Amino acid sequence: MNNNIVKANGNGNGNGNGSEGGIVRSALVLFVLLSALTGLIYPMAVTGVAKAAFPAQAAGSLIVLDGTTVGSKLIGQNFSDPKHFWGRPSATAPQPYNASASGGSNQGPLNPALTDAVKARVEALRAADPDNVAPVPVDLVTASASGLDPDISPAAAQYQAARVARVRGMPLAQVQSLIDRNTQRPLLGFLGEPRVNVLALNIALDAASGSFSPSTPR
Repeated sequence: MNNNIVKANGNGNGNGNGSEGGIVRSALVLFVLLSALTGLIYPMAVTGVAKAAFPAQAAGSLIVLDGTTVGSKLIGQNFSDPKHFWGRPSATAPQPYNASASGGSNQGPLNPALTDAVKARVEALRAADPDNVAPVPVDLVTASASGLDPDISPAAAQYQAARVARVRGMPLAQVQSLIDRNTQRPLLGFLGEPRVNVLALNIALDAASGSFSPSTPR
């Protein structure tokens, strides 16, 4: 009876090796197939659909003027000339507005470094427009989590309108009209907040005077 059991079970080493070999082959085949599907086919399909349906967005939402790429709608730039609207501060390393190193300062509200930075930004805004006694909008003195936010609030744009109009010699109403035309409303009327793309607004301003001066990192 014991002999029959041994014969029925067969050679344990032989059958075990065969089963293990089949499992390994199946795993390798599945690995190759999934790698091709998720690493090649799916990304290429998504990229192809994106380029066909949303060519500008798929290319990075770049802004091109006279054949020259001056920036992206998605990446903030450093504007420090009083004739331009200023965007949100940047805390990227090793220098501000570093598009290859998105990130925030990670400084808490009680951190003296953050307090000093905010105070310096408020002073810079006051110095650029001494007659403006309105409260400074918070997004003009605090960096975003990415450090590359391209937008500011309509309130932040309106805060700078008088300065820009004075420096450019433009009517304040014209500058405010440009702000309104470059304000993006919430999606479907309730998703998100109203916002103004700083680069687009500055391009519109420069178009009124016939030139565009791209920002340069400090």
